[in-house]
Amino acid sequence: MACLKVYSVARLAQYVTESSLRTLRTNIYRGTVCKYSTEEKTAESEANNKNLPASIEECHKQIEALTTEVSSLKEQIKDYDDKYKRALADGENVRRRMLKQVEDAKSFAIQSFCKDLLDVADTLSVAAESVPEGVEGEGAPAALRSLRDGLQLTRAQLQQVFSRHGLVAVSPLREKFDPNLHEALFQQEVEGAEPGTVVTVSKVGYKLHERCVRPALVGVAKGSS
Repeated sequence: MACLKVYSVARLAQYVTESSLRTLRTNIYRGTVCKYSTEEKTAESEANNKNLPASIEECHKQIEALTTEVSSLKEQIKDYDDKYKRALADGENVRRRMLKQVEDAKSFAIQSFCKDLLDVADTLSVAAESVPEGVEGEGAPAALRSLRDGLQLTRAQLQQVFSRHGLVAVSPLREKFDPNLHEALFQQEVEGAEPGTVVTVSKVGYKLHERCVRPALVGVAKGSS
């Protein structure tokens, strides 16, 4: 019986000791957390207080500094916006120029080919005009009439092909002389003709889509001295 009492007292002492240790640990933890939390709040409060101006004058100075900084930033934004718009406009202009160059390249790709064909057209016109005028009559040889008709038909078809591709003949007889489309070979006094008027066309000119590929060779009337 005495042994049982001693064992019970020992267990009770052990329980009390463990309970006391748990309570002590809990109190230490709570105290530490509260201490740290209080220190952090104090440090944050001190930092906020340091950022506040000490007087009204310093407050006004900070406001002026911030106002100046805001104005400077607004100017920078305005400058960047202007540069951005200029860059957009420059890019659009470059795009339009490139499109125009591509369109011109497509339109005038056959320019050199057209120039080579112009000599053929001139030769064909000379051949058609070299046939005598009297071949239309019944007494004229049939072969000569066929030759004249064939040359005229071929010349007409060639002119249709030229027109279809934008190549137009320039024969400025009795028109005002235009240095962009005409080349003056000589000047002469012609009665009834205004000075600067084309009175003779030695060679027909051509233009491709409003661009002169060969100027017309002309004679121009000059004023009487």
